[in-house]
Amino acid sequence: MFQGAIALSLDAKGRLAIPARHRDALVPDGAPLVITAHPHRCLLIYPQAAWEPISQKIAAMPGLDKATAALKRLLVGFAQAETPDAAGRVLVAPSLRQWAQLDKQVWLVGQGSHFELWSDAGWQQQLEAMQHIDSDALPLGFESLAL
Repeated sequence: MFQGAIALSLDAKGRLAIPARHRDALVPDGAPLVITAHPHRCLLIYPQAAWEPISQKIAAMPGLDKATAALKRLLVGFAQAETPDAAGRVLVAPSLRQWAQLDKQVWLVGQGSHFELWSDAGWQQQLEAMQHIDSDALPLGFESLAL
């Protein structure tokens, strides 16, 4: 399970160093991981085995609906399989860095089955938005969650 938020830096070549504590789960036995775009202008990072069933479901959706086709183009069209180098770094493709507006400082945010990768500015906007969530209008399912 991937959890927590950590500030990291992309190197000059656009590579992200995967934290050592997550490498074995994210890239088991040296398998590639998959990085793709998310509509919220962040990136998603999945172990390849976890991404494959999601990709198959997306590919099976009808392509004549404009919104469905656009999401397929975004999620599958941007998907890149990357294998970390010996130092545990993966290249984040220029097209993905542009989509998520990534600069040197980035945030790796655990989401259970995968990570989100945010620009520093994008993550700060998310933190600001979290402070303004109306506790009287929680999304379905969260109203009965005991913390």
